[in-house]
Amino acid sequence: MKSTFVLASRAGDSPARAQARKVPRYVHLCVLLASSTAFGQTPTPPRPQQTQGVRDVTVAAIPGVIAAGAQWRIAWAGRDNADGIVGTSDGGLLFAQEQVDRVSKLGPSDKVSVVVENTHGAGSLSVDAQSRIVAVERTCTDPRVGAACAEPTRIAIVHPEKDRKVLADNIDGKPLGRLNDLVVERHGNVYFTSGGAYHLNPSGEVRTVGENLRANGIMLSRDEKTLYVTNGSVIVAFDVGTDGTVGNQRDFAKLEAGGSGDGMAVDADGRLYVTSAPGVQVFGGTGQYLGLIPTPRSAISVAFSGTGKRTLYVVGTGALDASGNEMPASPGGANTAKTIFKIPMIASGFNGRAK
Repeated sequence: MKSTFVLASRAGDSPARAQARKVPRYVHLCVLLASSTAFGQTPTPPRPQQTQGVRDVTVAAIPGVIAAGAQWRIAWAGRDNADGIVGTSDGGLLFAQEQVDRVSKLGPSDKVSVVVENTHGAGSLSVDAQSRIVAVERTCTDPRVGAACAEPTRIAIVHPEKDRKVLADNIDGKPLGRLNDLVVERHGNVYFTSGGAYHLNPSGEVRTVGENLRANGIMLSRDEKTLYVTNGSVIVAFDVGTDGTVGNQRDFAKLEAGGSGDGMAVDADGRLYVTSAPGVQVFGGTGQYLGLIPTPRSAISVAFSGTGKRTLYVVGTGALDASGNEMPASPGGANTAKTIFKIPMIASGFNGRAK
């Protein structure tokens, strides 16, 4: 039996509107292309992005992780993008909306509010030990828009307002390029990706991490002694020293279900969750492949939140409007429609760090 996904209810929905918001069962596939720019280098060639479209999925059991037949529900869908998600202490979810320059919050009851605006194109989020929101600011570099961009990208604290500041906007005087993802460890070291992988220490120095990487997602282990970086279909691991420096690059795991790795999360037992076109691929603490949690749309970002951090959230590419049709691009803009899905878990997220 196939496990379908359903829309989370919205207050005030009439029976007719609720019927109109039902998700049709079909698969509409298209491949999106995007490019990323490494520090001070020529932009890398466009690489395939996640497949867009709705699909029925069957969730199989992964022992200790998720029960067979668990169902995805839509928590939010919209044209104004969602990316770089991270859970909040009250069970909510922060998500970046790059093109409209804001960070929004999905509350525990799926009510949406705006947390901060004028974020200079924040595209991925983390939360530091002082509960400040740290973001990659992509400014005006969306390659789908195609306009020239003179504003430098940067790593910055974007909330609260009194703490807003730029942490880094260059490496050895060269621009950071179009930034992808980041994670902040408890002592203030920031690890981020922009084609390759990089370490920003609390003094503001940026250093390159590893070699020959085509990086996108980045994540720390629970004890923050291991750094994980996606490298196409492989997850690479590094040892993290007491001063935050990184070394000993090695292959950690392979995406057995296919696709390229994107956003990542860790759970309370040290398992690693990696988004990809087929869904969320789950790995044990030593890199063993545990299984796939298939998603209704190609997944680009993942986080635990909800009560006891026992709800898994993902961002899927594309979204349906109230009539059940794919949302088109905004007039004169890029198609940035996204859907945030959630599913109940057996596993719980790691409580020692927001992300």
